Formats: sequence, C-alpha cells, structure tokens
Amino acid sequence: MCLIAFSYKVHPNYPLVIIANRDEFYDRPTAAAHFWEDNPAILGGRDLLQQGSWMGLSKNGRFAAITNYREPSQPETTLLSRGEIVSQFLLSTEPIESFIDSLREKRNLYGGYNVLLFDGQQMHHYNNVFDEHNKIEPGTYGLSNATLNTTWPKVEKAKNSLINSTQNKQFEVQDLILLLSDDNIAHDEVLPNTGVGIHLERALSAQFVKLPNYGTRCSTAIIFNKNEDIHFLERTYDKGSFLFDRSFTIKPKSLAASDTRHDK
Repeated sequence: MCLIAFSYKVHPNYPLVIIANRDEFYDRPTAAAHFWEDNPAILGGRDLLQQGSWMGLSKNGRFAAITNYREPSQPETTLLSRGEIVSQFLLSTEPIESFIDSLREKRNLYGGYNVLLFDGQQMHHYNNVFDEHNKIEPGTYGLSNATLNTTWPKVEKAKNSLINSTQNKQFEVQDLILLLSDDNIAHDEVLPNTGVGIHLERALSAQFVKLPNYGTRCSTAIIFNKNEDIHFLERTYDKGSFLFDRSFTIKPKSLAASDTRHDK
C-alpha cells in the first residue's frame, strides 16, 4: 500500500475502519482480492511476482497492511520480500508483540517498510527503518511512505476525509471507497522532500496517483462491525480507469464468508 487512513475505536458501531490505495507499476503481475487457493484463510490481493500481499484479512479476524518506506538514497534490500510479512501474520496465532520482536530480529533483511497489525483486540504499527513500534490508541491515523502520521498533504487529507465520513451514525464500504480518489497534486511549498526529484514528488503527492507507467492499482475500504462482521470492498483500476469491484463479508465467529464481483 502507499496510502492508508484508519479510524480505531472511535465510532461506537465500527471499532476499526480502513481506507487505502495501493500504488504500483502497471506491469507488475497482481491478483485482485480473493481467498487464496494455497491459504484459503487469507483474503486479500496478491503480488504474483513474490507471492506476498500489501493488505489482507484472515477468517479469524486478523488484519495486516504494509507500505514501503521511501528513501531512494538507500540501497534496496531484497533478501526477503516485505509482502510475506502480511501473510505470515495472518496465518499466525502469535501475539502481536512477539511477532514484532521477530520482525526486529530480521529488520535489516527487508527493504524499508511500515506494517499495521490487528489481532481483533489490539492494533500496532512497526517501522523497520527507525525500529519504531507504536501501540495504537483510539484515534484516526494516516500512513504513506514515511512513518505513522507523518504530515504529508495526502496523509492529512485522507485522515480528514475519514474523520468527516465516520461522524455519520451509519455508513458502508461503498460510502468510503471513493474517499481516496482525489488526483489533485499538492502545492510545491508543502511537498515533502524524499529525494525523488520535484516532478515525481508532485505526482506522488496525489492521493490517486496517475503516471504513464505507475499509479494507483486499487482502492480498498474495510469496516469491522461491533457484531464482529467484517465488510471488505476492493476497487481495481486499469491505468486510472475503473475495472471492477470485489466485495466480501467475513463472519469470524462462524468462519463464514461470501464474495461478489462487479465488472465494468
């Protein structure tokens, strides 16, 4: 993922609400959200190059999402794929704290990343570049390619959009999916300087990224209901144009799940 906003234990009916965009090269092979054939307990999209994921749920109610840390001056470590962290956590029953301890032990084997982990009871964030571990307290947060709540323009915009939407008594994933569709770039004076050059910095400052060979490949909205149902909607794009929706409902207590696909 490249942009995530989430509301944690703020709304009385929805203890966790997530909106996210995944930005990637258009030619990187990817499977849209589905229950994995080799690990059917996992729901999420899949990177077919490394077989990992950027975001997923498990049928027992676990959630994980990962973003790259943008630092082009540092060599990219490729010993291990960051996407495997998502699937490892979703398949695990290990407590979050000990899972993060294990990530710390091999933090230098991955490229820079942030990971969000939720086990149904508590939520944590970990950044391997700074060895930063945060236990998430109730509130609304944003994450892109720096670290948690870094005040990049698109992060602040995403947080504010989610705050405004979750003030409603009720809402659905369909109400949230377009919150990160804004393709306007930020003004130069508020752009971060991450070392990619001003032209790319401008393009990447949009919530919905559109470049000739790279951009937002999908948007995701997830709602954890207080009755423990989880509603998941992923919208897939082809070079900025709507392709199809995939929606799912997980009921962790019964381990039941359903899915629907709506093509253009």
